[in-house]
Amino acid sequence: MTRPPAFKQGARLDAPPVEILIETMGAQGDGMAGGVFAPLTLPGERVLARVEGPRAELVEILEASPERRAAPCVHFGDCGGCALQHWADKPYLAWKVDQVRTALSWARIETQILAPFAAPPGSRRRLALHARREGREIVLGFKARRSWRLAAITSCTIADPRLVAALPALRAIAGPFLEHPKSAPILHVTATLTGLDIDVSGVERRSGGLSADARMRAARAAAAADVARVTLASEVIYQARPSMVRMGAASVALPPGAFLQAVPQAEAAMTAFAVEAAAGAKRIADLFCGAGAFTFPLATIAPVLAVDAAAGAVAALVSATGSAPGLSPITAQVRDLDRRPMLAQELKGVDVILFDPPRAGAAVQSGEIGRSKASRVIGVSCNPSTFARDARTLIDAGFTLDRVLPVDQFLWSPHIELVGVFSR
Repeated sequence: MTRPPAFKQGARLDAPPVEILIETMGAQGDGMAGGVFAPLTLPGERVLARVEGPRAELVEILEASPERRAAPCVHFGDCGGCALQHWADKPYLAWKVDQVRTALSWARIETQILAPFAAPPGSRRRLALHARREGREIVLGFKARRSWRLAAITSCTIADPRLVAALPALRAIAGPFLEHPKSAPILHVTATLTGLDIDVSGVERRSGGLSADARMRAARAAAAADVARVTLASEVIYQARPSMVRMGAASVALPPGAFLQAVPQAEAAMTAFAVEAAAGAKRIADLFCGAGAFTFPLATIAPVLAVDAAAGAVAALVSATGSAPGLSPITAQVRDLDRRPMLAQELKGVDVILFDPPRAGAAVQSGEIGRSKASRVIGVSCNPSTFARDARTLIDAGFTLDRVLPVDQFLWSPHIELVGVFSR
């Protein structure tokens, strides 16, 4: 890559800006010039920027890309939550799909990559909101770009409107959790069918934790806002009713802090794709099952063995089976699949396996899946790189990766998820 003549690597951020030609896109979706990342730029643009080491801060756009558009959120550029709102939809999605293609190519895998599912604005039901006290005011928002400073938000283009409408009430609920000067609470807020579920982390505990008075004030603020539940590191501070979500035909009461797909429409697209791929199965294993997002839809086809390390999520799954009559039997098991993977002989009689591991993937478990007698495997992943590694393991064991569905669940971020179908 040729470095533009005016480019000066190592200039301080307070130095005069230099002209940079943005030539390609970096791994995180930022523009690049001579190996330096330039956030908020696009390929082909000529900009003025202040450069420090491997990064450049945009000062002025001299020649804009035809793919540039006005960002839909008033907080874009300051808030660190979204990185790519300035990119037109079509090239943005094409770039995300290319991340999947590139990750697979590194593992020497070629397959059919389907048209991606794209989450719409206003669809995200989960937010992690940081709270700080500034003078007498309580500020709620996201970390600012490249800073520990908090970017206060009054709206959020990606969020479910229920979350946006609740921002004033959430600031009031956050107040009591700022009791200790070292506390930096994060409100993990989920919009459920029965109201907002709020799990708080980041509260100072060494000095004795939250006082009884602060707990009472938090409960009063929660009651005034009519939220479903408030927990502190999974300990209940206030609960008016269970936090219910729908998973297939089942109504599931979420345990505090439980994993849940961020966008309901994305979950629906992934489960529909998985159910189609599992058609005709006689027995199914759902590994890393969580609270049952895939388990219940798959149980419309055949009996399901559901396994996960999170005891609370498995208990919620088991409790919810009674709310969904007419399904095939579901057997659930608490088990750490990283330390104690389901062995090939334990999967005897299972002809379809779905696995949905965390970002680190399922290196050990995928080896056992490869040694099993299953004829079809469905892999769900939030990390194309670890998916490609695990896919290579399955392919080396005799499987073929038939097709992949990219899922853009985290809108305007660099992250892309996917579901892949294997057969042999």
